[in-house]
Amino acid sequence: MRRLALILTLCAGCCLAASAQTTFTEQLQQSKAGEGKVTITQDKSIDQLVNTPTTSAPSRSVSPSQTVTTPTPNDDMTPDTTSLDPHKKVMKGQKANGFRVQVFAGGNSRNDRLRAERTGEEMKTLFPYEPVYVHFYSPRWVCRIGNYRTYEEAHEVLNKVKQLGYMSAVIVKGKITVFYP
Repeated sequence: MRRLALILTLCAGCCLAASAQTTFTEQLQQSKAGEGKVTITQDKSIDQLVNTPTTSAPSRSVSPSQTVTTPTPNDDMTPDTTSLDPHKKVMKGQKANGFRVQVFAGGNSRNDRLRAERTGEEMKTLFPYEPVYVHFYSPRWVCRIGNYRTYEEAHEVLNKVKQLGYMSAVIVKGKITVFYP
């Protein structure tokens, strides 16, 4: 008799817990003492996507009727980029020795990182078809542009960059991403 009462109590508790479940967005918006308030405004389709439980992972297989195409580089060798984020370009190609124009080189401080990122954003607007690289190469933050196979190509861009006021810009040798026809 005690077992039956225990089982019924557990079942009733599970039913109450299941009915009291809230969605993910409702949990975020609940008020708690000493914490800030969260307000979420979104479309119903996004709400369903976020709050609907999934039973299994989506399948990533390609059916025989689907064709997968890989973009090829253009004949004029402009970079083949896939834009996942408007501020970031994913370069696909082969690595080779070449040249880049280093527009900014700073230290390892937060201020130098911000200056490198700001310089990178400015280079993206001034040279929209050139890849821009902002990286930390120990011990400094640098901003570099381009993938040039020859020193002459890099020197042309260097002159343009110096005309824009970046007098400390230099050409650096290293691995670049190249696109073969």
